[in-house]
Amino acid sequence: MVPPRSLVCLLTLPALAFLSLSVSALPHPRTASSTSALKLAVRLRSNGVQNIAAADRARARTLAEGGSSTSIKNATNTGMVYTADIGVGSPPVYYTLLVDTGSSNTWIGANKSYSKTTASQNTGNAFAVSYGDGFNQSYVAGIEYLDTITLTSDLVIEQQSIGVASVSTGMDSMDGILGLGPVDLTWGTVRNTEEVPTVMDNLYTQGMISSEVFGVFFSPANAGDTSGELTFGGYDQSKITGDVGYAHLTSTSPAAGFWGVDESIDYGKTKILNDATGIIDTGTTLILIASDAFDSYKSGTGATLDNSTGLLKISSDQYNQLSSLFFTIGEESYELTPNAQIWPRSLNSAINGTTDGIYLIVSDIGTQSGSGLDVINGYCFLERFYSIFDTTNSRVGLAKTDYTFATTN
Repeated sequence: MVPPRSLVCLLTLPALAFLSLSVSALPHPRTASSTSALKLAVRLRSNGVQNIAAADRARARTLAEGGSSTSIKNATNTGMVYTADIGVGSPPVYYTLLVDTGSSNTWIGANKSYSKTTASQNTGNAFAVSYGDGFNQSYVAGIEYLDTITLTSDLVIEQQSIGVASVSTGMDSMDGILGLGPVDLTWGTVRNTEEVPTVMDNLYTQGMISSEVFGVFFSPANAGDTSGELTFGGYDQSKITGDVGYAHLTSTSPAAGFWGVDESIDYGKTKILNDATGIIDTGTTLILIASDAFDSYKSGTGATLDNSTGLLKISSDQYNQLSSLFFTIGEESYELTPNAQIWPRSLNSAINGTTDGIYLIVSDIGTQSGSGLDVINGYCFLERFYSIFDTTNSRVGLAKTDYTFATTN
């Protein structure tokens, strides 16, 4: 969807000249590589994730406003952070960037200063983006550059539009963001341009990938392998078991502004959410569902709300009685087992929980169903299913992995 044209002042700075940010694209197709993978690091944010549910709800509000209000508000990760080391310049200087499908601008400079090289081109134009990072509204502003971006040895983008921050808040120890959301989310973030070509746009336009597709693999935080993989140009067949199920992108706003899909949810044999709309989002930690569905889930599990963590808490006996959650997305059903519904117990202290506590990772999104953003399938969902983001065919794919039925939590 195209955001409205009247933007709040946080997102643009006055009296700024514009130089065109379009890349000097090579004719497509050039000889494209097959797929190329970038390793991801998965970790908890060092500034803590107490009351992780409230942090995720704040992000959800930001995402909803970004899809429908008079401002574009992207959102940064809350509890779990997924980063990649990205080279900028020639020769490349590497920065640790947060990987986010809920935003689309790529920028650096939050914790490591920009090192200019012979490839750096200052456009003279300012960029500014407002982010929701949990409890506080974060903000980044600076100057837009064109520069060489090195993702892998096979994927080197020329003249990628990239923000260089002079002011940023809420980024913890990350240097910036690698934006992998739809290009519409860049609208109005740089003065006098409607959209800024994203990293995925330029990979495709410059002929390095034959399809504008990327695949994301996360291993569970408690599985002993704290890494992930981002595959450009397709997906990693070796990471999945069985077939990929695809769902067309939804036309319902505000989810339509992101990687949105139509979905329904059953807890065991009980339908708790029907004909709903959600998004697949690497930047949300939990699984958030509409308030009425959450009430049904809470009742079905017998859980109580824990004030220390903001999560639902259950006893050992209740855990033994948990039913699976089934997410119907497209024509496929995806089972979230009882073990997949609980926070990793070895990480309880990170969320202000007790050592022996059992906390559920399904939380209240804060609005009733029918809002146009009823579900956010965050990290705790994506660590159990491989996800594929396909701009070329306007769809999202999901597939089982070796971790789908794991009992690592």
